[in-house]
Amino acid sequence: MTLRVAATASAIAAAVALAGCGLGAGKGTSDVALTVTRDFGTVPVGSTLERQVPGSQTVMRLLEGKFHVSTRYGGGFVESINGLSGTSARRDWFYYVNGMEAALGEAGTSVHHGDRVWWDLHDWTATDSIPAVVGSYPEPFQHGLGGRRWPTTLACATDTNAACTQVADKLKAIGVPASTQALGSSSGTDSIAVVVGTWQDIRGQLAATLIEHGPASSGIYARFSPANTGSSLELLDPKGQVVRTLGGSAGLVAATAQSSAAPTWLITGTDAAGVNAAAAALTTARLRDHFALAVTGNTDLPVPLEAGA
Repeated sequence: MTLRVAATASAIAAAVALAGCGLGAGKGTSDVALTVTRDFGTVPVGSTLERQVPGSQTVMRLLEGKFHVSTRYGGGFVESINGLSGTSARRDWFYYVNGMEAALGEAGTSVHHGDRVWWDLHDWTATDSIPAVVGSYPEPFQHGLGGRRWPTTLACATDTNAACTQVADKLKAIGVPASTQALGSSSGTDSIAVVVGTWQDIRGQLAATLIEHGPASSGIYARFSPANTGSSLELLDPKGQVVRTLGGSAGLVAATAQSSAAPTWLITGTDAAGVNAAAAALTTARLRDHFALAVTGNTDLPVPLEAGA
């Protein structure tokens, strides 16, 4: 059994158990977006917006209604979409709901109003779990997960006040009020935490510690170097290898999570100017279909980054 299969065994079991039993007719829902990409969102396969969705709809049924899908494990696990399939060389389909990696198999996950369902075919050499991504923004802030909206907390370093104000204004513009708290305070597991500050400011935070330990811990294909000052930002390829290093004022917008807890979003950078650049990138257009986004000058660099990019 491969690592990928072992890691998803429980999800597959749940998917198979639920594949044959409907979730009830229900009253239906609306405005569910479906996006399919490959190679960490860099290549679009197709997308659709469903204004009206039946009450019995699951992630699997939504996908099968719009794309040609083949399955395995009793119909509860996606093998291929529109002829694109995973391989034995650690390449497979993964899906996210509102920017969160799903806890259940696709046949057992129902859709809710406003959900953004995103399928991506990618290499999982560096990690078989990417718990949170930024490419479904303004989700999960607007609709949360499973039909339940999370509150949002905003924690900012004192030397990045301009970036903090910018982030607060952007959240307010999408109808998301954010309560402020001191940097280093715990927001609990049922609130989305947005942390704003230079790497030196935030490196003691749990989410930052996960980044230091690489994609296998955080699902984020970037890291700051040296770890104590973060004066440069290293961008990794899908294998987890450094392929580009950004000096100067570089910024990063990324998200991670642990277990079933709400995600933590990081708006950070090598210095205050880098944090400002990251805060400016907190828009639907700039984050769309990116797992995380590095920013340098006027250039956006989605990560992971292919060699030579």
